[in-house]
Amino acid sequence: MFSPRTSTNVGMRLRGRWSLASALLAVVVAACSSQPAAQSPSRGVSDDKLAQIAARGTIVLWTDPAYAPQSFAVEGAKRLAMTKCAPNQMTAPEMSGYDAETGKLVAEALAVEACFVATPFDSMIAGSWGDRYDVAWASGALTVGRMEKLYVTQPYYSTPASFFVREDSPVARPAELKGKQIGACAGCTHESYLKRELELPGVEMEWFVEDPVIVTFNTEVPGLDAVTAGEIDAFLCSATVGRAAIAEGAPLRELEDIAYYTQKTGYLDRDLTLDPVALLGAIDSAIADSHASGRLRELSLEFFEADYATPAADFDLSAVGQNVP
Repeated sequence: MFSPRTSTNVGMRLRGRWSLASALLAVVVAACSSQPAAQSPSRGVSDDKLAQIAARGTIVLWTDPAYAPQSFAVEGAKRLAMTKCAPNQMTAPEMSGYDAETGKLVAEALAVEACFVATPFDSMIAGSWGDRYDVAWASGALTVGRMEKLYVTQPYYSTPASFFVREDSPVARPAELKGKQIGACAGCTHESYLKRELELPGVEMEWFVEDPVIVTFNTEVPGLDAVTAGEIDAFLCSATVGRAAIAEGAPLRELEDIAYYTQKTGYLDRDLTLDPVALLGAIDSAIADSHASGRLRELSLEFFEADYATPAADFDLSAVGQNVP
């Protein structure tokens, strides 16, 4: 079994963490459902989300402890002794990866401590978080559909979506996959693309494959495995994931035509009971500063061995027409 979510160098550092991550995820998912809502020590804090975070001294971030190199539990890490994080939250040394480190950059800019909780990805993108966490950096795409339930922030990196086939497959172009079995992660932009339902703000979609037989998987790992086993003809996913699998020796090949590009954004719940305006502004400023300083580019090179941050730096968030009360 290969781990298509890791690059070669990152994968060498992360072997052995998957059992720890799986156990930690189970504990945290069970615990976060009972997390009490933060108390409001003053009237101002009760009205404004940023003020609540500042008074609490923590920003609670969604995470996936088993999605390296985007996010992963750090093997052997010790919980901060003087942490303000709740007992059911992971502290900064316990999580790393491109998404996790982005969250830490924003926490640093807001002068608060980063704390992490884990819940399933599909429940996170559905919104209605119940104040279990404040922001999610989850390599999630900025799409029209998700903006209905989530606020989006300035993108922090941008990635292509590609078709991957077996190395010995005769398929050279996506159009040759007409009527064939193509895998995608359930609920992801890739499944929406294959259904011709994906809407990206300001993007005119080009549909490469007619009448695909869509086969969905919970995550990319078993889907790419199914391609290598000859169980399906191709898999559509973020190029970062498929390329990492190839770097680790998976007998896969990326087709030349890029299906589409997505801007990866931070998410905030639209069901917030507190005013999100100041928090969104502070986050966007922190992300813009991290682009300008080159810190996001450095993190991208560290975790992906490629610069996926720079293409997101100039994205005009105002052009997406986000409705913020």
